[in-house]
Amino acid sequence: MQELIELDQELFLFLNNLGSPAWDGFWRAISDKFVGIPLYAVLLYLIFKNFGWKGTLASMVVIALLITATDQLANVFKDGFERLRPCRQEGVMENARFVADRCGRFGYFSAHASNSMGVATFLILLFRKIYPKLIYLILLWPVLSSYSRIYLGVHYPADVITGLFIGAILGYIFYKLQQYIFFRLKVSQA
Repeated sequence: MQELIELDQELFLFLNNLGSPAWDGFWRAISDKFVGIPLYAVLLYLIFKNFGWKGTLASMVVIALLITATDQLANVFKDGFERLRPCRQEGVMENARFVADRCGRFGYFSAHASNSMGVATFLILLFRKIYPKLIYLILLWPVLSSYSRIYLGVHYPADVITGLFIGAILGYIFYKLQQYIFFRLKVSQA
């Protein structure tokens, strides 16, 4: 287990130290929760265009529940595992670039990664038949958001990978819930 922790720390330091001050603002912006709003607004429009008002409202409720679930599960894990973030870990923080505005205490697993991947998985499943090429743009968002957490110095790669994995699982589960709701509301599907 100690070897995995050391490997995770080494990979973190490698990826984190690839950064430069010229890119710091970009990665801070990617990590900001409000930057994704234009992308999500376009995707919300596409949901409305394809599924109408009932489908849009049902999808919005399910997505809100999905984000709440991924976020709260990340908090349970953080409090349960109590793994210090790299920006608080002695022996790591001295060699890392800390770019974030603040550093929470515990970091396993990344809520940013799980939230973005959960929503991405949900949307990919929803749009896979209607807009198959859109999948790549949707998938790019959790990848960028997740890497930003390493770049900023607040998460280890294992925090991010776990968050992506859990987000994908919850995204699938909540997509199935949304499909059940669509069926009950008689929302036409592609």
